[in-house]
Amino acid sequence: MKNKLYASASDALRDIVRDGQTIAVGGFGLCGIPEALIAALRDSGKTGLTAISNNAGVDGFGLGMLLNTRQIRKMISSYVGENKEFERQYLSGELELEFNPQGTLAERLRAGGAGIPAFFTRTGYGTIVAEGKETREFDGKHYVLETALRADVSLVKAWKADASGNLVYRKTARNFNPAVAMAGKVCVVEVEELVEVGALDPDAIHTPGIYVDRIVVNAGPEKRIEQRTVRTA
Repeated sequence: MKNKLYASASDALRDIVRDGQTIAVGGFGLCGIPEALIAALRDSGKTGLTAISNNAGVDGFGLGMLLNTRQIRKMISSYVGENKEFERQYLSGELELEFNPQGTLAERLRAGGAGIPAFFTRTGYGTIVAEGKETREFDGKHYVLETALRADVSLVKAWKADASGNLVYRKTARNFNPAVAMAGKVCVVEVEELVEVGALDPDAIHTPGIYVDRIVVNAGPEKRIEQRTVRTA
């Protein structure tokens, strides 16, 4: 069996990330983001990147770190709030943005991983989302043709992995991670716990190891909360 475990996030990315690549990143807000892998990508110094992610983190954390260092050229995403630097770069023309309805983004990634080149969806018809795209009518309803998304490298966060790369996500941190894992030509996963092959219940595995190329253990991620709200007494 091929050894998929790497000593550090930097080691796992060193020979596979390059300038101008498309990088898909799991997570929703700050939930389920591969913190160590994002930091390692920043430290790699690679530039001109296209990032596929539901959002761009926050100022100074998550993908926000790569915005601060001007390593991202284009974002393909759904929600871009909570990040003033993103707003500044976009409005000043420094950052290219391809907006997607959230479900459409998820399906584009899933289609990419499943080998489906494109699909029709009703979402976005009659809006700016549909501009320049093929539309078609089925049973009296109008649809927009959306193309699949594939990435050169996928960065994924999981809770547990075995040595073969079978993954288990924890609760809502599952979010975009399974689709991102499938959509990358090379998939690198950051996990909190590594177990022996056979230790995971086969029925509990969310992403089969066939999609996973490299594994990094980060036992103590920060897991920052995007919007901390407390009730006054």
